[in-house]
Amino acid sequence: MKKFMVFNIIILLAAFICIAVGGYFAHEAWAQVQAETPQVRSLSPIEMSIGFISAALAVGLSCIGAAIAVSNVGTAALGALSEKPELTGRALIFVGLAEGIAIYGLIVAIMILGKLV
Repeated sequence: MKKFMVFNIIILLAAFICIAVGGYFAHEAWAQVQAETPQVRSLSPIEMSIGFISAALAVGLSCIGAAIAVSNVGTAALGALSEKPELTGRALIFVGLAEGIAIYGLIVAIMILGKLV
């Protein structure tokens, strides 16, 4: 049951990251259309709020996913280190890879917020 819940959370996280990236590219397309038209138009409050929500979801959900991954990987790494202490470097690499999920979400959020300004 726990693996099923973790799988669902990872799928949900991936869906929200896709929504955030989609919001980024939708804004990019809108900016290109606005550049081709002679009028100058700023973003509406609804467009700004959708951008902020997508950035917040990208960071928040990627951090939740990273926390779940680090908890599972960290537990396994400590179990392996209790038997073979020479595996410390490999264990740290795997924990760092799990933390990379949060960094990816932060990068996506920075890209989204960069398009809003």
